[in-house]
Amino acid sequence: MRTRAVFDALADHLQARLEGDEVFLASYTGEDSDFVRFTQGKVRQAGSVCDHGLYFELIRGERHAGAYLNLSGEPEKDRELIDNELKRLRELLPQLPEDPYLSYSREVHSSSRVERHPLPAGKEALATILSAGARYDLVGIYAAGAVHRGFANSLGQRNWFSTDTFNFEWTLYHHGDKAVKDSYAGFTWDAEKARRELEWSARRLDLLAQPPRDLKPGPYRAFLEPAAVAELLSLACWGGFGIEGIRTKTSPLLHFWQNEIELHPEFSLTEASRRGTSPDFDARGFIRPAGVELVRGGRPGEPLISPRNAREYDVTTNGANGWESPESLEMSPGKRPSKELLQEIDQGLYIQRLWYLNWSDRANARVTGMTRFASFWVEKGEMVAPIPAMRFDETLYHIFGDKLVGISRERERLFDPETYGGRSTQSSLLPGILIDDLHLTL
Repeated sequence: MRTRAVFDALADHLQARLEGDEVFLASYTGEDSDFVRFTQGKVRQAGSVCDHGLYFELIRGERHAGAYLNLSGEPEKDRELIDNELKRLRELLPQLPEDPYLSYSREVHSSSRVERHPLPAGKEALATILSAGARYDLVGIYAAGAVHRGFANSLGQRNWFSTDTFNFEWTLYHHGDKAVKDSYAGFTWDAEKARRELEWSARRLDLLAQPPRDLKPGPYRAFLEPAAVAELLSLACWGGFGIEGIRTKTSPLLHFWQNEIELHPEFSLTEASRRGTSPDFDARGFIRPAGVELVRGGRPGEPLISPRNAREYDVTTNGANGWESPESLEMSPGKRPSKELLQEIDQGLYIQRLWYLNWSDRANARVTGMTRFASFWVEKGEMVAPIPAMRFDETLYHIFGDKLVGISRERERLFDPETYGGRSTQSSLLPGILIDDLHLTL
């Protein structure tokens, strides 16, 4: 399937089938991916996916309705599917109420962004993984290939995005509830780096054999790996950076947006559409800027604004999705390496990942959750023993504000592993952080 050509042909077909003052918006999603699942260090399932679909809306005045089609790749059959859905939508539209917040771009801004990267052949990646993980009880999934997104409308706008990526997530299992979970993701596969990442997992796996260190509830200095930082920011992005949450005063970061609380001056967050793995256009035809500074040196930057909310609140959209959550989130790096930050812990915690996060006090950005997988007790900058799963309760204003001691110079690219309905294009580029007084509650 020549993906771009297929999309253009379908858009042209839609254009030719319009009647009167009808308008269409069309979004194309597709992937050509290899998947491999591992259990106990062996390949348990391997296969390839070629999945392409088209969602389009028919608009007449302030009324609109849409349909999603799984594409077969057979032009005549796919055109017939479109014709049938167009007929159904025309019959449906008069029965629908007008939508006062319907918004789509009336200006034509076409674009094309194709990023081809040297991904390995499946056998090459498998050879590296199986060789490095042969001695361990490894479970995981490897996904790699091309992901495609497209937009078209009846005004003549055409946008295309296609990129090659890979994501390998794995867990090395020790015993009971003891395991190390890691990931390696990016655009260019480096077999040597993949081996180093697996070796780093193995070194921490050996530490899990040590007797665990019992901890009492209380405040601890802690270093959080990028994956743990991602969990915290993921919760913050749940209504924290959108204009709707700010205007309705439901944002968990409302005190921040109202300039009542400042974060650490080295803490900056950007929705970096041009450097991530998501398209730089949205499903309504608006072009996303290269970067939206959400947090600028600990102070409020610009919120994310979806087209619909832009119309409701009479502001200008920056192409945010309907949830007004980041898709290509970047946190600015710090000035010191992770090892140096770890040396600042005389006695404290090294936390690999967090889980079961939720708000314990949403209005004040207070988060509760559990440590997960390989988290360790640290003495004089060295990990010496595992710790049991512990619950913490702390406000994001402390974690990224007055209790933030340092941000690592190194950053890790983390991909959203979601594959339900297709491989996700969301990603983040995040450092690790050192914080004072992370409160463990039990």
